[in-house]
Amino acid sequence: MQIQDLPYPDPGVPDARSGPRFLWWLFRNQLDGQLKALAWGLLHFLSVSALPFCVGVAVQAVVDRSGSRLALAGGLLALCCAGNAIGETFLHRTAVTNWITAAARVQQVLARKTAQLGSALTRRVAAGEVVAVSTGDVEKIGWFVEAWSRFTAAAVTIVVVCVGLVVYQPELGTVVAVGLPVLAIAVLPLLPRATRRADVQREKAGRATELASDTVAGLRVLRGIGGEELFLDRYRSASQEVRHAAVRSARMWSLISAIQVLMPGLLLIAVVWYGVHLARRGQVSIGELVTVYSSIMILTYPLRHFEEIAMAYSFSRPSARRAARVLSLERATDTGGSRDGAEVPSGDLYDPATGLLAPTGRLTAVVCGDPDAAGRLAERLGGHPSEESTSVLLGGVPLDELPLDNARTAVLVQDKDPVLLSGTLRELLDVPRSGDVRPEDALAAAQCEDVLAALVQGSLDADDPMDALITERGRSLSGGQRQRLALARSLITDPGVLVLDEPTSAVDSHTEARIAHGVRKLRAGRTTVVFTSSPLLLDRADRVVLIHDGTVAAIGLHRELVHAEPRYRAVVTRETEEEAAETKTARGDGPAGDRPVKASLEEVLKEEEVLKELEEIEESA
Repeated sequence: MQIQDLPYPDPGVPDARSGPRFLWWLFRNQLDGQLKALAWGLLHFLSVSALPFCVGVAVQAVVDRSGSRLALAGGLLALCCAGNAIGETFLHRTAVTNWITAAARVQQVLARKTAQLGSALTRRVAAGEVVAVSTGDVEKIGWFVEAWSRFTAAAVTIVVVCVGLVVYQPELGTVVAVGLPVLAIAVLPLLPRATRRADVQREKAGRATELASDTVAGLRVLRGIGGEELFLDRYRSASQEVRHAAVRSARMWSLISAIQVLMPGLLLIAVVWYGVHLARRGQVSIGELVTVYSSIMILTYPLRHFEEIAMAYSFSRPSARRAARVLSLERATDTGGSRDGAEVPSGDLYDPATGLLAPTGRLTAVVCGDPDAAGRLAERLGGHPSEESTSVLLGGVPLDELPLDNARTAVLVQDKDPVLLSGTLRELLDVPRSGDVRPEDALAAAQCEDVLAALVQGSLDADDPMDALITERGRSLSGGQRQRLALARSLITDPGVLVLDEPTSAVDSHTEARIAHGVRKLRAGRTTVVFTSSPLLLDRADRVVLIHDGTVAAIGLHRELVHAEPRYRAVVTRETEEEAAETKTARGDGPAGDRPVKASLEEVLKEEEVLKELEEIEESA
């Protein structure tokens, strides 16, 4: 796999049982790249390691006054330099390719898992941790793959050179062959402590990232309640903990680096002392002594890769563990798509757990006093619940038995906090769609005229609103503007069943009334489920369903339920128990029948009057 061939057609199924198993799975899938790196690495390291031999031959040729051997040494030096240059170039190219392709593979499996879990992911794992895994952790894992590409070649080279030195000069070669493994394992006792400190650093850095991500996501709310400084202090404290952990980790790695410098120096002193002793006795030539001495100097270069691979593994292991934890998550209910190849079903949407029925082609409004319960029900209606439950039926077909793509094609869920990705408005609306709804109609139904004007005004070189840029998460827009753009994006897809969770909670009442009219008109003949407590939306529904204590408590029209069902009225009008009692007595059901009706009910009636006025204006227009 080359960089230009990315993304992978199929990144594979990761082994997410543990961090080391995940790294091993990644290595097996990068085997071709690792073998190429090994070949180029051997060319590079062996060419470098052969330089001392060439120098030794040249020195001995000068001592013996042999011009032919000196010329031979020069030719060998030129050949080694060429091999060094070619090997280093292609080793670096292959190692970086392994890094990027491995990181891309990890990102693809993470993206696939995120798409599979949907909104259930952030209910089971903090959003900040998902961000940390998909950014910093992916980089650390890629670094380990790249370091391994160099390490294998360095390790093989050291073995080959040691064997060669033993054959070339047994006395000094044996000393080097015994000393080099000692150098390689000298730092092993320190690695567990260094790894633990690296793990602590990564954990603290991950928590700081989670805190920063969650704080930025809720910055508007924090400013509104005056909690910005509180969370800023918490992040300062978390960042200081990261700094202290990083310093402690760096101290251990600096000690390891010092040992990696000290031990080869001691070996070099021992070899030179012993070599001079042998040379004085005539057991080794000057050229052989120079060759062995130079070999030790050169071998410190591949030995550094032992330190690098230890450091890369120490930092990548917690990253791999975090990635494996996310990748090991499974959908709460999943039969593996036992109806593969089945067509997308249509018909009534029915939830056996609550008894909620959304008839086909109708606009059904759902009122639920618990916003969290409403969010979970909306997820379940889309076929991707965050907890194990009975499957929702669409046309009598369980959504859990459909392939995930088919289930999401059949039912589209827009949650109460939709995300707008950065890019142009044209790119935002470039989503899978039926083709029956034009972008202009979807934007008009969502009342986005002022949003389009604001986008054009905020863009320097965009005359067409569709070419206007939207910042990350739509931060340059107000909450109501982001909500309406998200609604337009959902409407343009034109799914068979559209589930909207509080789609107008951030807009004013007049805009909300026009949105209710636009959605009803645009979705005519299509199944639409709206979770809301707004009387303006409820009045537009073909049927209203009250969910109380997890089951259907009442069904009817808004005007009927607001007068006949106290539990419904309590949710829609925010009526307290005392106010409900006063409303009851005002109707003559209690001893104080002359008490006036509470303002909450009057407000509902006023909103209904506003809605009627808007209807008359629209009809006359």
